[in-house]
Amino acid sequence: MLTVRSGPLFGLITQVALLVALAATLGLGVTGWAAGLAYSSVTFVALTRGMNRAGVETLGPADWVTLARATLVGCVTALVADSFRRPTPVAALVAIAVVALILDAVDGQVARRTDTVSRLGARFDMEVDAFLILVLSVYVARSVGVWVLIIGAMRYAFVTAGWVWPWMRRTLPSRPWRKVVAATQGIVLVFAASDVLPRTLTVVAVVGALALLVESFGRDVLWLWCHRIIERRGLWTP
Repeated sequence: MLTVRSGPLFGLITQVALLVALAATLGLGVTGWAAGLAYSSVTFVALTRGMNRAGVETLGPADWVTLARATLVGCVTALVADSFRRPTPVAALVAIAVVALILDAVDGQVARRTDTVSRLGARFDMEVDAFLILVLSVYVARSVGVWVLIIGAMRYAFVTAGWVWPWMRRTLPSRPWRKVVAATQGIVLVFAASDVLPRTLTVVAVVGALALLVESFGRDVLWLWCHRIIERRGLWTP
C-alpha cells in the first residue's frame, strides 16, 4: 500500500505551481503540460515508494535540495516537449537547466555536512541527474544529430542490461570520477542547447562528453564482468 509522504506531495504541488508559472509567462502548450504532469506524477510515486521501502518518514536536508532540482527538471522536460510543437524560449530552458546543475553540486555537500548521506538520497540524486541528461539530449539531438541520444539513453541501457544479466546488478564501488563525468554531460549539453558556440565546436564538445561517458560506463561494466568471473571461480564471496 502506497503511504503518501509530505515531501513528495509538496514536490508535486510545487511542480504544478511552476508549470502554471511557465504557462503564464511563456505560454506553455498542451504538450508541455502533459509532459510536465506526467514527469511530476512519476516522480511523486517513485519517491513515495522509495521512502516507504526505506522506512523514511521525512526527507533529509539534502533530499529537499534534490527535490527542488527535480522540480526544475520537470520544467525543462515541459519546455523540451513543448518545443516539438512551437518555438522554445531557449534562454528560459537554459537558465532553468543551469540552476538545476548548480543545485546538483549543492545536495551532496549538504548531505555530507549534515551527516545525512543515505542510499535513498543517492539514488534520488542519480535518477534526477540521469533524466535531466536524457531530456537535454533529446533537445540537442534535433540540432546536432540523433546520435546524441546515446548520451541520454546510456544510463537506462545499463539498468535494462541489469534486468537481463544479474551479474550487472552488483553494487559498484564508489568512484568520484563517475560523478564528474555525469556533471560534464549536463554542462556540455546545456552549452549545446544554448547554441552559443560554433557548430563544429559544439559537435566536438558533445563527442568528447560521449567519449567520457563510454569510458565511465565501460569501466563499470568491466569491473562487474571481472568480479563475475572471480566469483564463478570461487575466489571471491560477497
